[in-house]
Parts: sequence; structure tokens; C-alpha cells
Amino acid sequence: MLTIILIAVAAILLTIGLVWVIDKFLPSGLKPFIIIGLWLLIAFLGYQTFMSVYTPIQFNQVKKKRYAKVIEKLIDIRDAQLAHRQVTGKFAGDFNNLIKFIDTAKYTITQRRDSTIIDEEMTKRYGGVESYKDIIIIDTLGFVSVKDSLFKTSPRYKTMMDLPEGIGPEGAKFKLEAGFLDQNDVKIPVFESSVKKEVILFDQDKDLIVQENQIIAVDDVNGDAIMVGSMNEVKTNGNWPKTYGDDE
Repeated sequence: MLTIILIAVAAILLTIGLVWVIDKFLPSGLKPFIIIGLWLLIAFLGYQTFMSVYTPIQFNQVKKKRYAKVIEKLIDIRDAQLAHRQVTGKFAGDFNNLIKFIDTAKYTITQRRDSTIIDEEMTKRYGGVESYKDIIIIDTLGFVSVKDSLFKTSPRYKTMMDLPEGIGPEGAKFKLEAGFLDQNDVKIPVFESSVKKEVILFDQDKDLIVQENQIIAVDDVNGDAIMVGSMNEVKTNGNWPKTYGDDE
């Protein structure tokens, strides 16, 4: 980009120099037309130079606003999935099932307490001399709605599959996958929800989108998509920096 700006500035300076030469040495009858044309060229080059600086700035402003809204939804998806795993032992593989779960599921509220009871086996072994053992008792205290716990009175979970309003082409949605990874013969539930950057920024400069897909930075979203979770490793965090919100 710096090279383009330098070329444009050099072209403007050269054109201004031509205007001066023409004004100094050309016949007076031709001067007005040529000078007007050169000044128009200067205006055009000046505009191009301005846009080469302004367009990336505007792109970054739009990007950050849209990314922030998208990440808010991904955090909701993650919270809903974590609740689904806590209650069912696995993640939901599609949004319809996840929404039905939120509408109907309840957390079980329990209380753990220590207690001591007679160890009958040891008591028999020692001829009737009472022996005791420690146990943990889990009491069920009640149930709490998942919907009320996560979203209170907000109905936003019902449209969690849709990109935020005004972002992406009409009907654009998040992708959602779920399954299991085998680790040491143990099946561990995993999920991933994502959306491509080119979908979020569909109406922006295509060259800048290509550059955005290749970005690698600690303070930005790396890769060609914004996502939470992973189908390839056990994690539930997002790939965005904390400046956009909690990624854990």
C-alpha cells in the first residue's frame, strides 16, 4: 500500500510540474485545455491516494464492529453447548436440537456432604467389632431451567444460528458440528461453530478480504473464519483475542 501511495504522490508532483512547463512554454491557445486536463488528472490522482489510505481504515472499522457482534453470538452458542454437555454428556450436532434443549432442559441442583456409616464387611471380619467408613452423600435440592439460567427472559437463543442483523448475505448462518474424539480409548465430546470472514465481510473490498484471511496477529482474529470449539482437539474457547470478549 505504501508503494501505491508513493507512486500516486510522485504522479501528482510530476503532473504539477507539467502544468508549470505547459503554462510557461506552450502557445496560449492550447494552454487552457491542456491545463484543465492536467488539473483533472491531479484531482483524480489525489482522490485515488486518499482512498488508498481511507479504504483500509474504513474496512478495519467495519470489521471490528461486525466481528464483535458475531463473537457475542458465538459466546451464546458455546454457553448453550456447555450446558448441553453438562446435562446430556455430549454436545448438540444441530441448532434445532440445541434450541429444543434450552427450551426444556433443567440443571439438577445438588449438595455434597460427608457422612460416616458402619462398614458391615469389616465389622464381620473383626467378629462383630463395629468398624466405620466415610462416604459422600449427594442430595438433590431441586432443578433450575437452563433457559432461565443462561438467557433469563431473552429469546435470542432461538435465532442463535443466524448471523447478526445486517451482517452477511440474507439467510447467512453459523456452521455447527459435534461429535467425539478418541483419546486413550476414551471418547471425549467436542463441537465447533464457525463462520467464514468472507461471509461476514461479503460487501467489502475483495482484496482487503483476501489480506484479512491471511492475517496472523496476537491482537486479531487469525485465519479465514471466526470459530469457537474445535472438531480436531478438545477445547471450547474461541479463536479471537480477549479484546473482543471472553474466549474461554
